[in-house]
Amino acid sequence: MTSPTAVKICGLSTPNMVHVAVDAGATHVGFMFYARSPRNVTLEQAAELRALLPETVQAVAIMVNPDDALVDEIAQTVKPDLLQLHGSETPERVAAIKTRTGLPVMKVISVADAADVAAANIYEKVADLLLFDAKPPKSMANALPGGNAVSFDWSLIADADPQLPWMLSGGLTPDNVADALARTGARMVDVSSGVEDAPGRKNEALIRAFVKAAQSA
Repeated sequence: MTSPTAVKICGLSTPNMVHVAVDAGATHVGFMFYARSPRNVTLEQAAELRALLPETVQAVAIMVNPDDALVDEIAQTVKPDLLQLHGSETPERVAAIKTRTGLPVMKVISVADAADVAAANIYEKVADLLLFDAKPPKSMANALPGGNAVSFDWSLIADADPQLPWMLSGGLTPDNVADALARTGARMVDVSSGVEDAPGRKNEALIRAFVKAAQSA
């Protein structure tokens, strides 16, 4: 029997929504450490939220081109299970962060075309997982590295064969996640804006609907 789809609810910032995500069946929850993001949390907030998680749910720390000081602070204070690098980190930098912390690393690949998917292979020897997300269009004002409610052409990943476990992200919602899973073959999905009423404000009903839709697909 195939195991249910793994679901990461990203950008959580309140105890209530952490409890909702866990109760709904999320396998991963993400805490954002990026000042420009409306989902940004402090080290202290994240440590308190992380303490609410059972051992069955992985805490993911999301960073964008972090320096060593931030990497160290997050590793020591938050004690995440997984680090997510959502910037322009090189394979060498990914390897250095993994060595420095002893933690598994998920590298985000921003996708607009087939070349972006193919470029993911440079991380195969240094990352533990990949996350394919939509590259924000150049015309988008104040675009963030992720969480822009933008999707990419799923056929680009359907024809690829990543050598690492991978997660699908970008514009996913309770209404389209089953279709995305069917069209890509993904076994892990990630959502942030698709379960929000406004940037950074999560919606309990949408979280529950998303997890149910993904794990029922």
